[in-house]
Amino acid sequence: MIRARLWFRCAAMHDPVSPVIVKPAVIGWDAKERQIDLTIDRPFKGDELISRMKGWVTTDVKEVIGVVKKHGYLKVLDERDLVVETETEDDYHQLTQELRDHFQDQVDLEII
Repeated sequence: MIRARLWFRCAAMHDPVSPVIVKPAVIGWDAKERQIDLTIDRPFKGDELISRMKGWVTTDVKEVIGVVKKHGYLKVLDERDLVVETETEDDYHQLTQELRDHFQDQVDLEII
C-alpha cells in the first residue's frame, strides 16, 4: 500500500496547501420540550474534508474526489491529515498522471 499526502493550490496565495482536521465536528441536538446536553465529536471522512475546501483551492474539489476514487481511497490519517491510499505503486503512478493531466500543477501527491 502506498500513502501520499494530497496537496492543492491555494486560491488566495497560490501555494500548496493540504487540509487538516484541527478539531472534530461537534454535533448536538435542539429539542422543543427539553434540554439535550449530549454532543458527538466526529472527524470528517476524507471526501467530506476535501468538500469543505470548495472555493479555497483553485480546482473543482468534486472532480478531484472523482479522480482519486478511480485509483485509491481518501482517508484521514490519525484523525488529522488527509491522505490518499493506493493498493499498488502502479495505481499511485496512474493516479499521479491523471491528476497531472486534469489539473496540471494545481493538485499534487507526496508519498509519506
